[in-house]
Amino acid sequence: MKGTGSKNAWALFLMILTGIVLGGFIGMLSENVSALSWLSYGQSFGLDSPIVLNLGLLVITFGLNIKITIASIIGVVISIIIYRFL
Repeated sequence: MKGTGSKNAWALFLMILTGIVLGGFIGMLSENVSALSWLSYGQSFGLDSPIVLNLGLLVITFGLNIKITIASIIGVVISIIIYRFL
């Protein structure tokens, strides 16, 4: 993944991942605050029950659940803006 100029695509990926994690954390903290409860509004999607692959000796469980909130979207936008200025 080569980017234009001297900016690194991995740095952008890490910034976006950081924005998602911090935004989700802020959204989780703001659930009980009445003025900020809109930050925790979002949608959750993924596998409700995990898929289990039993190979006798090895058991592998596949599962994925993603929750996108307003706070995580704001975190991604802020992380992209910060990346642009670095």
